Amino acid sequence: MAETNNIIPQRHEIPEEYTWALEDLYATEEDWKKDMEQLKAMLPQITSYQGKLGENSKSLLGFLKLQDEVSILLDSFANYAFRKADEDTKNTKWQGYKDQTSGLYVSLAGAFSFAEPEILTISDESLEQFFVEEPALAEYKRYLANIRRKKAHILSNEEERIMAAAGDLMQAPGDINGLLNNADMTFEAITDKDGNTLPVTHASFIPLMHNSDRNVRKAAFESLYSTYDSLKNTSAAILSAQMKQLKFNADMRHYGSALEAALDETNVDTSVYYNLIEAVHNNMDSMYKYVRLRKKLLNVDELHMYDLYVPMITDADTKITFEEAKEKVHEALKVLGNDYISILEEGFTNRWIDVYENVGKRSGAYSCGTRKHPYVLLNHKDNLDSAFTLAHEMGHALHSYYSNKTQPVIDSDYVIFVAEVASTCNEALLMQYLLQQTTDKKERAHLINHFLEQFRATLYRQTMFAEFELKMSELVQNGESINAESACQIYHDLIHLYFGDDIIHDEQIDLEWARIPHFYYNFYVYQYATGFSAAIALSQKILKEGEPAVKAYIENFLCAGCSKDPVSILKDAGVDMSSKAPIEEALKLFDNLIDEMEELMK
Repeated sequence: MAETNNIIPQRHEIPEEYTWALEDLYATEEDWKKDMEQLKAMLPQITSYQGKLGENSKSLLGFLKLQDEVSILLDSFANYAFRKADEDTKNTKWQGYKDQTSGLYVSLAGAFSFAEPEILTISDESLEQFFVEEPALAEYKRYLANIRRKKAHILSNEEERIMAAAGDLMQAPGDINGLLNNADMTFEAITDKDGNTLPVTHASFIPLMHNSDRNVRKAAFESLYSTYDSLKNTSAAILSAQMKQLKFNADMRHYGSALEAALDETNVDTSVYYNLIEAVHNNMDSMYKYVRLRKKLLNVDELHMYDLYVPMITDADTKITFEEAKEKVHEALKVLGNDYISILEEGFTNRWIDVYENVGKRSGAYSCGTRKHPYVLLNHKDNLDSAFTLAHEMGHALHSYYSNKTQPVIDSDYVIFVAEVASTCNEALLMQYLLQQTTDKKERAHLINHFLEQFRATLYRQTMFAEFELKMSELVQNGESINAESACQIYHDLIHLYFGDDIIHDEQIDLEWARIPHFYYNFYVYQYATGFSAAIALSQKILKEGEPAVKAYIENFLCAGCSKDPVSILKDAGVDMSSKAPIEEALKLFDNLIDEMEELMK
């Protein structure tokens, strides 16, 4: 099935081979409902352990095994509901089931809420004796140590129960923003120079920004942001609620800030966040040089914000179907070995992937790593960007696959700090492969253009997002209000800082913050930039060192799950993210690529 730019099909019109196989989780809806009842029935089993975790090693082990059992069951149950809801956000039945699933999550969190406070009351001497008495407890040693590491932030049993009960309220801003953007928002269609109607959707917007017709780009830009402008006060209120709930959580758990609370969840020091922003600030000249080069190569008197995505190289972009994209990704990732490739092909052939956009489908792309096998959502367009998106999401998928197959349940879910490394490493390997396959100067320039865009969109843009999120959080922390005016002003200033004076600051771009879902992921975006830097370093090691680097990457990183803190896991794979060095090295490569691009285009 080839995608079309002008027709968005209904869900039932998508051929089965291009949809994900959710029947691998449950053959029928009734089977799913049975697991819902089983999970509900486990609630009293969980609470029966309350007050008993410190009694003896057998009781503690029994509880931890039950926790694993719930985790395995919930993994399939929740993923089925959420994936079905994402297939069509207008389907009220599955939106309702998704809400029920979220409610069950909250109930389970409430049932488990006694555990961490109780584990903290076990003395060091008693816990060491438990490990001697029950060797099977060794599997949970890291998990237990990590809980005890956060002792100052674990509340009493009753307070933890209240915090768990507030889970639905804390998820509400993100849920509301998701429905506003994916289900309720519509954008006025535009017309190209031939009179063809072009729909503007979340999925079509970036492809429209790649359109060679500047009038199409401008019209799509104005269509999208006119809708956001009409809803800017609502969007600001939702963002304010998000920042307030993060502050509430941080305050209740005795953290100095929402940032500190968020990063402590993955055992990452806040200095990593500030180091990223500082390193990028110190290399703004490279971004300004890039903007000047883009203006020169596009041959425009004024460079606008809607000119940032269109390729700087004309007539070089080629159509890449989904089947062709799979082949290119396969060839590029052969360097990772036969085992990696066999798993990749399993995903390609056994319907791990939901490929094309349909009416109501969640926008964007993601991977979720169920224990059965990963699932990947795409909204594929037949272009180079979508080929890289495929490589990216399959990087996530195989990271989850290796972690789930290698680590025990308690250590299998890798933390978000490392979540973007495997995906971006795949993109870097695909880029290097494509560059090696061409001797044509124009094609090489086109690929470098894409590589430059990865740096712009990931290292610079995601750092700008991270700085915006930090500033929003600081407003609430300082007792100031978030409204449409304050959000737009801060975003305006950041756009100027990150892009400089050689681009026109179209006023609509001040509203871009309203369409970024990641501001509801609790300080997630900075990890795209740190992950990108780590991935560039790892891909270079793999290509230069071969098998030893591949072995370290797969065994010490992809298979590691959360068996260590994330900075240590990356160190084991060969990259030290406690320093600015990987970021600065990546930015140096960006600067060199700009110079090469300018030389190629002479």
